[in-house]
Amino acid sequence: MHSRYVLHWQLSNTLEADWCVATLQQSLGQWGKPQIFNTDQGSQFTSDDFVAVLQDHQIAISWDGKGRALDNIFVERFWRTLKYEDVYLRNYQTGSELRAGLVKYFQYYNNQRPHQSLGYRPPARILMEGKKNEYKSVN
Repeated sequence: MHSRYVLHWQLSNTLEADWCVATLQQSLGQWGKPQIFNTDQGSQFTSDDFVAVLQDHQIAISWDGKGRALDNIFVERFWRTLKYEDVYLRNYQTGSELRAGLVKYFQYYNNQRPHQSLGYRPPARILMEGKKNEYKSVN
């Protein structure tokens, strides 16, 4: 949330938990574990398999209230941004087109798109600044 950087993503046309579990595991492998994981109460995020991964890594679980989009306003705002800046403009016709377009958009979003709340800097810059500060505090 601090940097607005999208750590990992995948695309699926189902609400099954398997792809969410795989995405979570890949993200944990690449980025390490957060102290807390927040999401809505979708069935894929409240499934036994998904919850087990969080519990196995001793990650605190936070679920938004049912029907309360404002509980996770940062994510809801991100989805709006993605739709209005890319998906609605491109009118993708196939899943393959959508995936290719999203690869480009996430690259742009993380590395180039300025964010007002970040002093008009892109998320990757904030993420790297945080990593540098984290490294300095350890040494």
